[in-house]
Amino acid sequence: MQSKNTICLWYEGGAVDAANFYAKTFPDSAVGAVMRAPGDHPDGKQGDILTVDFTVAGIPCVGLNGGPHFKHNQSFSFQIATD
Repeated sequence: MQSKNTICLWYEGGAVDAANFYAKTFPDSAVGAVMRAPGDHPDGKQGDILTVDFTVAGIPCVGLNGGPHFKHNQSFSFQIATD
């Protein structure tokens, strides 16, 4: 059964580096799809990495490159898949 819950972690540009680190460090971990900006946007340019899907120890995660406006802290969020 595929999980409906995905942990969303916020980064200031380092989402892919973090996902690669987790994939190399923990068993049953991998990096998946990378979403890039289709065009220029207020905080960046076309082609910038916006999100990366990855799995850590079998737990689905998404890394969000949220930019510098909001600083990293201890919070995290869930994405719940619904019909």
